[in-house]
Amino acid sequence: MREPLRCRPPAVPTTQVDDDKLRVIRWDFEPGAETGFHRHGWLYVVVPVTDGTLHIEFPDGSTTSAELKAGVAYHRPAGVEHNVVNGGAAPLSFVETEVKAFPG
Repeated sequence: MREPLRCRPPAVPTTQVDDDKLRVIRWDFEPGAETGFHRHGWLYVVVPVTDGTLHIEFPDGSTTSAELKAGVAYHRPAGVEHNVVNGGAAPLSFVETEVKAFPG
């Protein structure tokens, strides 16, 4: 699927860890910034650094919103294609950890 032309600024990812077990990325969003459509290959955990509102867009045109609270983590399974947009009027940040391996 070809992504439509957009006029939104990109969110800024900063990779903190990327090894055989984990990928940890801090995402910083100005108001209205987006990640672009993507799909996670692994289960992932998000820990918000700031409070804020995310708008999540899906390829079929559906959307949902999520209220983030600093320090309150959530997780999602791998495989869902989505675009994340800062839906608030203030900058927003979170740290995302993708779990690549489950050692015993």
